[in-house]
Amino acid sequence: MPDKINPDQLMLPDEVIMSKIYFIRGQKVMIDRDLAELYEVETKALKQAVKRNPEIFPEHFMFELTKVEFNNLRSQTVTSSWGGQRYLPYVFTEHGVLQLSNVLRSKRARQMSIRIIEVFVKMREILADNLSVKLDIEEIKKKLENHDKNIALVFSYLDELVEKQENPQPRKRIGYRRKGEE
Repeated sequence: MPDKINPDQLMLPDEVIMSKIYFIRGQKVMIDRDLAELYEVETKALKQAVKRNPEIFPEHFMFELTKVEFNNLRSQTVTSSWGGQRYLPYVFTEHGVLQLSNVLRSKRARQMSIRIIEVFVKMREILADNLSVKLDIEEIKKKLENHDKNIALVFSYLDELVEKQENPQPRKRIGYRRKGEE
């Protein structure tokens, strides 16, 4: 009998999933216990499934946090429901999340993985849009700097012209001279 999934359970707001994504070692990752909660499995079962399939979880898909990383992460989270963990948590990149659905083999894991991947993609799009906006702003700044230089140059020319009008130098006459003129 296939396990039935309530579609409303999968319709978590993007912000809930985004709040479980951290930036560690230059990568966006999710912690094993958060994934276990989303997949509705025990963290222990999730870790066992990973340990049984090490060949499909290379280091760029999943890695174990160091004590320092774990302590930093724990200090950043608002809730202190970490309990007395004996082992350092695993964290999974976007590709690792996808692999988890393959080893857990539940309908919930497959569907939740798709949902999580959609959020990862949305985050990537947001970051790309932000980068594009930042590049546009930098381009505008450069143009403004050039405009500032051009305006300063125009004002310096205007100052020279005003000074020449205020202090005209006698012009040397050209042309024929009449008798007695020098």
